[in-house]
Amino acid sequence: MSRIDEDKEFIPVRVAILTVSDTRGLSEDRSGDTLVQRVEAAGHLLADRKIIRDERDEIAAQLRVWCEDEAVDVVISTGGTGLTGRDVTVEAHRDVYEKEIDAFGTVFTMVSMQKIGTSAVQSRATGGVANGTYLFALPGSTGACKDAWDEILKYQLDYRHRPCNFVEIMPRLDEHMRRK
Repeated sequence: MSRIDEDKEFIPVRVAILTVSDTRGLSEDRSGDTLVQRVEAAGHLLADRKIIRDERDEIAAQLRVWCEDEAVDVVISTGGTGLTGRDVTVEAHRDVYEKEIDAFGTVFTMVSMQKIGTSAVQSRATGGVANGTYLFALPGSTGACKDAWDEILKYQLDYRHRPCNFVEIMPRLDEHMRRK
């Protein structure tokens, strides 16, 4: 069973938050606010925060900018993961991923099933890695952001989490790009 190893020192990661919306500004961005509050309460650092329209190329471009920025370890986006024609966040993420974290979407669906039942099938939450940076796309609802953070990301972004976590392998995410 998972646990926090109190003998290990906490290592904060630098997180950028991206809200995907055609209609929201920062003052109406409750899901972005929820993520920022949880990231900071956990002891991590907010590296950046932006709101971008539901445009695949613009989303992918911003993800790439943050993947190139050494001050960003993790990107969490919220919004645009549904099934409608304007929901293109998942496609934009996949345009950027070098590797997809397939189980992230599966585990998110399992968590969602406990909260919203079969409506969980409408989410396309996803996770991946690009240029040594973790990327996660969450639905736009505050409930979904809380669930993803409280049940998955809070633990996987904590170096003390056992038996394993994302932080401990972070230095090796880009080892394939280093010269041998």
